[in-house]
Amino acid sequence: MPTFYVENFGCRATQADGAAIERQFQVRGLDRASSAASAALVILNTCTVTASADQDARAAIRRVQRQNPGCAIVVTGCYAQRAPEEVAALPGVSQVIGNSHKHRLAELALLHSGTDASNSGAAFVPLSALRTGNGELTTALSRPAADGQRLLVSDIFVHTELLAAPVFEAGGEATENARTRPNLKIQDGCDNRCSFCVIPSVRGHSRSLPLDRILHEVNTLVAAGYREVVISGINLGRWGRDLPVWGGRPFDSAQGRPRPPKFEALVRAILSETSLEKLRLSSIEPMDWSDELIALIAESPRIAKHAHVPMQSGSDRILRRMHRKYRPWHYREKIEKIRAAMPDAAIGADVMVGFPGETQADFEETRRMIDELPFTYLHVFTYSSRPGTPSAAMRDQVPMQVARERNRILRALAAEKKLAFMRSFVGETISAITLNFTHNGPDGDFTEALTDNYLKLRLQGRHNPNCWLTAQVKEVESEGLCGIAS
Repeated sequence: MPTFYVENFGCRATQADGAAIERQFQVRGLDRASSAASAALVILNTCTVTASADQDARAAIRRVQRQNPGCAIVVTGCYAQRAPEEVAALPGVSQVIGNSHKHRLAELALLHSGTDASNSGAAFVPLSALRTGNGELTTALSRPAADGQRLLVSDIFVHTELLAAPVFEAGGEATENARTRPNLKIQDGCDNRCSFCVIPSVRGHSRSLPLDRILHEVNTLVAAGYREVVISGINLGRWGRDLPVWGGRPFDSAQGRPRPPKFEALVRAILSETSLEKLRLSSIEPMDWSDELIALIAESPRIAKHAHVPMQSGSDRILRRMHRKYRPWHYREKIEKIRAAMPDAAIGADVMVGFPGETQADFEETRRMIDELPFTYLHVFTYSSRPGTPSAAMRDQVPMQVARERNRILRALAAEKKLAFMRSFVGETISAITLNFTHNGPDGDFTEALTDNYLKLRLQGRHNPNCWLTAQVKEVESEGLCGIAS
């Protein structure tokens, strides 16, 4: 049997998809190679959220072809779904499988490579002519490409599958801390239509992992010894809106039918039906930070005090052009409620600069709002035009040098706020989980850890990984805290 290697690009959802792909190959008896250079099958699981993400994928294809010219390169993920013909035209690519068929990737890749004789009768029709006369993706499979390449991509909106596998010990590029803090994707797709975002068109409608599957996965991770689990999704707070009836759900008296389960109900179920020591929530949109969710996180010692709330802009005009579903005052109210309920929580946000039409006054509104709110970190992005999105056709594109300067200003402001937040813990006792990194430093051995409120902690001495402990913070370094286990 050939060996395989999966290389992931982009967000946590992509990493989770990559873990599920690895599981597909492993259950078929294949071994994972130590690197792309030594694998017979190399799967590149791509991102397409920015132009640079596409560039990274193309560079990886060239690198793999150069280092391992005899391997079969299979490209999947969001870039493959968005621009399959473009990807297939790249030298070295033997197969393109979009997100629409990623749930069958191992079967299709092995069948195409001629190594899976047991499935030679599988219903697989390779694709080539993927678009209708008006340029839209067809839902039907098409004929083989003339050059022998095979493409398998169809309309993502007709697919309901959701890949789910914890991200731990997955992929050669996986970091060691993934072995102590597995990430479980429980939701995929998005029903929002932000004018700058290509994700709905490559991941499809919002869909949820059923509750019993989530509880099974979490309990399996707990049984394997994991102490913290991160749950994530493309639009995590929308979990459950698409699910059928499940036990205990109340009825909507006005409509006479079951209401969809709330995300808060999922969190409560994890707390009551598993013995997980620490649950961490990834990014949740502002509209889904209900008073109930804030109170639940604040009151439970088993939920990490960490809130990531995408902001994008502090300008009402720009938020409207982005088609975001909240206004600056709504966003401000949510952040202030989170801080009031959890004084020591990490509060982060995604912010975009250089959106088409963003004036200096619009940017100043964003800068001022960030300055006034109690953020502890920011992810600052420069707008990247994505083909097919409404914003790509907007006038008044912001010059790149202007957008980059605005990015620099916000990053500097974020660094100041993070430093002030870290300094507030000097002399305090804080909870943290040890990671799998132990180093020899000039001042002796130390172990890397992550605090409950999402700060890096350099802990003096050697400590076993995957342990929650308390530490006294002694000082602040540029990247995090330094402390001693108490």
